[in-house]
Amino acid sequence: MELREATRQDLPVVLALLADAGEERAEVNEAHEQAFAAIEADPRNEMLVLADGDAVVGCLQLTYIPGLGQGGRERALVEAVRIREDRRGGGLGAELMRLAVERARERGCGLVQLTSNKRRSAAHRFYERLGFARSHEGFKLGLDG
Repeated sequence: MELREATRQDLPVVLALLADAGEERAEVNEAHEQAFAAIEADPRNEMLVLADGDAVVGCLQLTYIPGLGQGGRERALVEAVRIREDRRGGGLGAELMRLAVERARERGCGLVQLTSNKRRSAAHRFYERLGFARSHEGFKLGLDG
């Protein structure tokens, strides 16, 4: 397994993972192209894929946030964690998260944080098994319509 930065060629597979569509390739539109280009150009953002040879089996996005807390060290925000449906249950999610945490540690981050939908109790147990603690209550405000 290799954790690497996603390339433009990975975009349809990453979108399929985010849509939880298994191995299917999702249709890429202009908004996806622009978002991927922005992530790729930003040194504080990484779209990462877990590859098994040529096959992308997982993904996540890491965003590095500067701040005055944590002794002025960055914190890493983990989002969009997905493992291909037919590869779940074999430890790939734990490996993906281990590699992401190690990447943040090597960058000098003082903290790795993530949010998870309240309805995803299995995901919460997964993150807790990895050592993540429930520490804050999260809030969102949608800006559409």
